[in-house]
Amino acid sequence: MEDVIIVRSLMKSYGTKKAVNNLSFSVKKGEIFGIIGPNGAGKTTTIEIMEGLRKKDSGEVSILGMNPEKDRKVLNHRIGVQFQATSIQKKMKVKEALKLFAAIYNKNNANDEMLKLLGLEEKMDTYFDDLSGGQKQRLTLALATLHEPEIIFLDEPSMGLDPHARREMWNIICSLRDRGTTIVVTTHYMEEAEKLCDRVAMIYNGELRALDDPSRLVEDISSHFISFRSPDFPVAQVHQMNGVIRVEHDEELDAFKLYTEDLQSCSYNLFKMAHEENYHISDYKFERGTLDDLFVHYLQGGESA
Repeated sequence: MEDVIIVRSLMKSYGTKKAVNNLSFSVKKGEIFGIIGPNGAGKTTTIEIMEGLRKKDSGEVSILGMNPEKDRKVLNHRIGVQFQATSIQKKMKVKEALKLFAAIYNKNNANDEMLKLLGLEEKMDTYFDDLSGGQKQRLTLALATLHEPEIIFLDEPSMGLDPHARREMWNIICSLRDRGTTIVVTTHYMEEAEKLCDRVAMIYNGELRALDDPSRLVEDISSHFISFRSPDFPVAQVHQMNGVIRVEHDEELDAFKLYTEDLQSCSYNLFKMAHEENYHISDYKFERGTLDDLFVHYLQGGESA
């Protein structure tokens, strides 16, 4: 797959704060690429520079072989940007918003197939203010895809949505990808990134901390953890157990979470020590790690993957 987006050594500062610090990555044609991290990590600044809405301090950005700062007018017809819902007038009908944006892109009307995909066929005469949160998000996505762009940029597309509406949005985004559209999405929902994205770039303090398929990123850090409760198991002894990479301990709940690369060995050592020292263990279980665990790993000073 060819690279349709290339970012090299990107820098952007606001005063003394480095919002984006030497960021480099590429996006392949037809993939859903996630830019993830906490609020204030530099996600929105990065995507706005890629869209041509914000100037960089230094570095290189190529979108479909063009410079988004110099070639923005041409790129506007080849990329789609999902606007925030607040940019649409409350008393504007769905069909009026679609007609307005269609005129901007010299289109006669919205694609009927796309309206069906987005579930807006029956809402054409509904005022924007009367739409549900999920319907508003779907409308802004419809406006971003009216001109059938090659790349779509989505900044926190499911923010504020309930779980059902969020999953509906994920299905729509995947359908757009399946049609051959490249999608760049920013999110601070780790579950969203894990279920939606083909690859993710994890950004923290403006720096790239990890870049890969979500499942491989999790495996690179540690793919398993053991959780249990114990009122008398010494925390120091847990830290010293063979096979333990990291320990989280909640004193109020007497709860432990042990991250390990060797689940079998770690479990054996845990129960062996508990038996020998007569420690009490309850609520024992093991699970596969997630991007949330990976994120905590970086917040606690872990090395980049």
